[in-house]
Amino acid sequence: MSEQAHASTGTYLRIAAILVMVTLIEVGVFYVPAFQPVLVPVLLSLSALKFALVVLFYMHLKFDSRLFAFLFSGPLLLAVGVMTGLLFLFFGAVRLRAGV
Repeated sequence: MSEQAHASTGTYLRIAAILVMVTLIEVGVFYVPAFQPVLVPVLLSLSALKFALVVLFYMHLKFDSRLFAFLFSGPLLLAVGVMTGLLFLFFGAVRLRAGV
């Protein structure tokens, strides 16, 4: 059984810096009134980016077997699809109730 190389300390520090910058962008987007109409999609996208970086590097999924990546990402994609469908369903129900 051979060990695969993991990222260097510098890589982890760069990923940490990227995560801090994305978090600062999230906070900034929340407080800028111009982003109010697209606040939820922007925050969800930025959160998904942070989630992917954490899973790939700090949980070492990038360096593990592709089977683990499939076992993790398959149900995750299914959950994202269900959540997206529910958002569209409830958004439509709210618009109908409001008479829009």
